[in-house]
Amino acid sequence: MATKPVLLGLAAAAAAAAAAVLAGGPRWLVLVAGLGAIAVVLATLAAPRREAQAKPDEERDEDGLPARPAPVAEMLDGLVDPVLLVAGGRREDPASRRFVYANAAAKALFLLARREGILATAVRSPEILAIVDEALYGGATGEARYEPGGAQERIWRAHAAPLASGGGDGTLALLTFRDETDVRRTERTRADFLANASHELRTPLASLTGFIETLRGHARDDAGAREKFLAIMHGQARRMGRLIDDLLSLSRIELNEHVPPVGEADLAAAAGDAVEGLAPLAQEKGVAFRIQSPPQGAPVAGDRDQVLQVVQNLAENALKYSAPGGEIAIDVAAGLSAAEAAQPRSEDAAHMVLLMPDHALGQTYAAVRVRDFGPGIAREHLPRLTERFYRVEGQKSGETSGTGLGLAIVKHIVNRHRGGLTVESAEGQGAAFTAFFPSRPD
Repeated sequence: MATKPVLLGLAAAAAAAAAAVLAGGPRWLVLVAGLGAIAVVLATLAAPRREAQAKPDEERDEDGLPARPAPVAEMLDGLVDPVLLVAGGRREDPASRRFVYANAAAKALFLLARREGILATAVRSPEILAIVDEALYGGATGEARYEPGGAQERIWRAHAAPLASGGGDGTLALLTFRDETDVRRTERTRADFLANASHELRTPLASLTGFIETLRGHARDDAGAREKFLAIMHGQARRMGRLIDDLLSLSRIELNEHVPPVGEADLAAAAGDAVEGLAPLAQEKGVAFRIQSPPQGAPVAGDRDQVLQVVQNLAENALKYSAPGGEIAIDVAAGLSAAEAAQPRSEDAAHMVLLMPDHALGQTYAAVRVRDFGPGIAREHLPRLTERFYRVEGQKSGETSGTGLGLAIVKHIVNRHRGGLTVESAEGQGAAFTAFFPSRPD
């Protein structure tokens, strides 16, 4: 009968919950512990294997456990927080620490294919393994920060708590994870915004202050100087406006970078819209756009406005560094693998992968390549192009120099879409940026 281990497990969980409350522990841990992590695992471990002999025809999974989960297991699978139940073995043998239950969120986070296994094969963080050992063998609760890595930064707070033993499995510990990505990103974005704004606005504000003092002083009655200074002040004010707009845009993108966008967009249509929007500036400078795209379009999964912003930023950057009378080539392609999309086109140019998506088996991409025929970028500058406010020496030309945030915005948007970004450049021959996005599922 599974009743006895279940009752023992529930009693143990209740005791752990009460202890957590008295110790001032987090309420969500009490909820997880009290609602049956122990009951689920002890009932699963103690009963189903014995019942297998009584029910030989019952459908079973790869672990020999009933394929249909218990109601409490279904409840735990509905939790958004990953939950692992860990059983300890010999303390001197790290391989004896096993997770004996993982809910659906834990399986997704650690890419688990089985309900149980060696803990170190799922969680490789020394900090997490240390707090689990303290819970298993020291009877102490502990917390640690966990960052799984990957293109999309995620930050988790792990909590390990000891639980009473039961079902003959020795010492048990409950390991739970809470997603703190939003909180940490909000804190960092606020700090970055204040630091960047205060630093980058200082120069134009000082310039405006100096011109105002001059106009109020000896240039008060000088009409020529007044017009000249007012024009410069107008340009500085516009630059501050663009800077604030770009900082706000970058902050909004970074806050949601770990959340994939929903919706659909056509990369070919976005290229056409971007060229249409830049047509007056291109005509004024005498630069021609040439677009080549598939007749059926290039549908991608993503936010249409952000996809358009990527193409527009790349095209605007190319326009900025194109010589009068030059040309900008925009090529759109679909049905590519990540390796094909990131493949360089020119053997003579320096090539750098600025962002590569995490591996997704069978995923195809649509790519847009924007090439100018301007002065190009030296090889040593390529790794830093997507840093905020980074500008290549010799390309700071006042009003046309931009805010230094355009490529940073491009990288963060592409990363949010689980895409990639590359650059090719040869000095004197121009530069080409390629952004690629996951294709829309059929």
